[in-house]
Amino acid sequence: MTPCEDAYLDELGRFAAEAHHSGLSVRAREHIRWVLADCLPVIAAGMQVEEMKALVAAHLDQAAPGSAWVIGTGRRAAALDAALLNGTAGTWLELDEGNLFAKGHPGIQVVPAAVAVAQESAVSGADLLLAVALGYEVSSRISRAAKVRMMVHPHGTYGVIGAAVAVGRLRRFSSTAMRELLNVAATMGMATSRKTLLEGATVRNIYSGHSGLMGIMAVRLVEAGFTGERDGVRSIFGNVLSDGFDPQATIAGLGREWLLADGYFKLHPTGRYVHSAIDALEDALKKVAGGRLDSDEIEAIDVRAYKMAAFLAERSVTSSFGARFSIPFALASILYHGRSGLESFNEAAVANQKVQALAARVTVEEDPAFTATYPAQQRCVVSLRLKRGETLEGSCTVTKGEPSNPHEPSELERKFFDLGIPIWGDAVTKRLHGACMTLESLPDFRTFAEELTL
Repeated sequence: MTPCEDAYLDELGRFAAEAHHSGLSVRAREHIRWVLADCLPVIAAGMQVEEMKALVAAHLDQAAPGSAWVIGTGRRAAALDAALLNGTAGTWLELDEGNLFAKGHPGIQVVPAAVAVAQESAVSGADLLLAVALGYEVSSRISRAAKVRMMVHPHGTYGVIGAAVAVGRLRRFSSTAMRELLNVAATMGMATSRKTLLEGATVRNIYSGHSGLMGIMAVRLVEAGFTGERDGVRSIFGNVLSDGFDPQATIAGLGREWLLADGYFKLHPTGRYVHSAIDALEDALKKVAGGRLDSDEIEAIDVRAYKMAAFLAERSVTSSFGARFSIPFALASILYHGRSGLESFNEAAVANQKVQALAARVTVEEDPAFTATYPAQQRCVVSLRLKRGETLEGSCTVTKGEPSNPHEPSELERKFFDLGIPIWGDAVTKRLHGACMTLESLPDFRTFAEELTL
């Protein structure tokens, strides 16, 4: 390898170490503020599932004390432990922010580590905001540049780099140290499996927790003098996890075009690709009086979608977690319950035989023409074939929540309070939301966090 072949790492390292808050575009600044705000109540809600309660109890019993929130428990721990637990809880309900161009969910892999370390450091809210933005941006660009294999689950891979960059920035790494950090962190990801989604295997949730844990650890390794490969990023994302990697794509428009501004927010507790089918279903139901259709009236449902959505075609769902990654189950349960809230994907919904019977009559197929326009468009068509012979059809071109089809700020705010108030109460939830919306004005994030129990 010639020196110029890995020069892109120098550019990424300089950007991560030297970028200034003023360089964030208005869209990027607004979006990353909401990424932080969205993650916190999503983590808290995920922390309430029984498996997370059991893990927290067992893990904190042996963990080191610290000042970082274990969000949704009212307890604190050292940054390593808090990042692990918060990241794991954050993906459980499938309500966390994501980015189709980054091929995953950068926010929930970066925010837990950055917030935990910020609670142990003398940094401002503006410092935290910028650190999260840089971790998100650099790692997303690396993921976008890689042709990651279909069966590799993206969590726990490039997210380690994102968490490491954010923490390295908070630790005031130089551009040279940041370059070393990229190479060290690149090799600290997991061997992740996308099949976990199809089987409803909840081990998948540790992947995002791993990103935060290993991101912090990568920073500690570099601070201790550990070194990485000369181009560990290309090694892992060009050969191990992927079938190809374009280094120049990682730096194209760097500092001028913010990939993070192209992220999405979620109101449905399902995998992102399921949302396209839900949007198409809602479009079809607009043709029905009152927007409701008795599930007993439906003979069958046909879905045509892009490849990533068509992958989620499992009809035999056996768990609440698995239900979140099944288009057949999602459509059947929403039709039965008349809504797409958490209760439409809980264990009671999975046990409902009417929901299961309707899910068995849903067929999902890839439409190559739809795949060809992805990810710029997320096209999907849902056809409801009724027993009386009529067919209702609905479509989605751009999924709700994408930058070109955004949710209203009031909808995101409602999500924040709906998730937060049952756990933190009204006063704490309002104060946390206000702080997130004015994060740059906080002179000392650690002091703010000490005064608030989450």
